[in-house]
Amino acid sequence: MILIAGPCVIESRDSVFRIAESLKKYDEDETIDFYFKASFDKANRTSLESYRGPGLEEGMKIFEEIKKEFGYKTLTDVHESHQVQRVSEVVDVLQIPAFLCRQTDLLVAAAKTDCIVNIKKGQFMVPADMQYSVLKVLKTRGFETCDYETSKKAGVWLTERGSTFGYGNLVVDMRSLPIMRKFAPVVFDATHSVQMPGQGGKTGGDSSFVPYLARAAAATGVDGFFFETHFDPASALSDGPNMVRLEELEKLIEQIKAIREIVQ
Repeated sequence: MILIAGPCVIESRDSVFRIAESLKKYDEDETIDFYFKASFDKANRTSLESYRGPGLEEGMKIFEEIKKEFGYKTLTDVHESHQVQRVSEVVDVLQIPAFLCRQTDLLVAAAKTDCIVNIKKGQFMVPADMQYSVLKVLKTRGFETCDYETSKKAGVWLTERGSTFGYGNLVVDMRSLPIMRKFAPVVFDATHSVQMPGQGGKTGGDSSFVPYLARAAAATGVDGFFFETHFDPASALSDGPNMVRLEELEKLIEQIKAIREIVQ
């Protein structure tokens, strides 16, 4: 089971190391393929005044320290093509943000690296149309067919994070998981799926629904899960309302693993 977990954004070296230390149990679990996640720059914040992160160079230094200290595989998002090469020198997975999932130059730049490419499904996208984003990466890497096994071999994932439902809300259509899994391994992002955009210049959310959606996705059948987590979500500088508290994550992971065993 793929597990992507960590804070939304690098707030400080101390806070990110504190969170990383708390996630060691998952990296040591032989049934989990663990990736530590954090963002060096949140370029799509609602407001200009919102905290974005430490930036590219400082962020890469912190990722290098995390890899040296904990030995984790790491994941971070890239927003512009010129960032890709530098980031690929440090992290293992390049994540394409949902709003940029059709951005051809960004997808092609990521495909030219040796990293796994994790494409987040846009909130506005028809699930079946995500195959064309996958194909942009596959064709750049020399593959002509788009199916689950080819994408797995080529290192291309898709991540579901909900769909826009009117104004200020997202819903998760569980049908999207098997639809997208026809042409790539699928990760379910349970924390971004409970976002509530457009809450007075910022994005809100309701993390109480995270366990329900995660358990439903486990029953539907996916390859992995994505959780943003924090020791104090209320004080987090980005996505706090959606995050799972570190001490609550372990119980949820155990529930997911139990459901997966039944389904499999």
